[in-house]
Amino acid sequence: MFTGLVSDVGEVESAEAGAKLNHLRIACSYPVETIAPGASIACSGPCLTVVAYGESGNRSWFGVDVGAETLARTTARHWRQGTRLNLERALRLGDELGGHIVTGHVDGVAEIAAIADFDGMRRIDIRAPNDLARFIAEKGSVALDGTSLTVNRVEADIFSVLLIPHTLKITTWGERRRGDEINLEVDPMARYAARLAETLSQ
Repeated sequence: MFTGLVSDVGEVESAEAGAKLNHLRIACSYPVETIAPGASIACSGPCLTVVAYGESGNRSWFGVDVGAETLARTTARHWRQGTRLNLERALRLGDELGGHIVTGHVDGVAEIAAIADFDGMRRIDIRAPNDLARFIAEKGSVALDGTSLTVNRVEADIFSVLLIPHTLKITTWGERRRGDEINLEVDPMARYAARLAETLSQ
């Protein structure tokens, strides 16, 4: 379980592609003694399991295996050496829930339709996949590339979010461009509400 509050930006040091599994080594700033095999780390959205860890130079690193389902449903299929990723470690009991409940189970890939910069901030219009657009509501929450954001406006399959200077500084969002693909996880509460409404209408 995560909150969508990015705690580090990692960088893919190496990517080994297999038939149904990619192995990545990701550099990070987490103290190596706090990384453990089996731990969950959200990497620009998808929750991935640490299978190895160590130190290289002045940075720590951890290894993850990315399976076929994740490669098919997320932007992980495009990650290569040098790709920068928003990182968040799994919640621990007693941690503050500062964003919203995020599972790390990406629902699909969205596309940046437009970007407008003003006063150090950035407004981004995003085109959601048709089957996910119904779960996105004005003033609701979404996780985009692992970042918890509030929906400002919705029109058909396009919705907008606003990024403040702090978010642009500590995440990869300052690097994003029109046409980029991003990982989208809808608010789990919206999905459950929609399912309940469908059940009651039957």
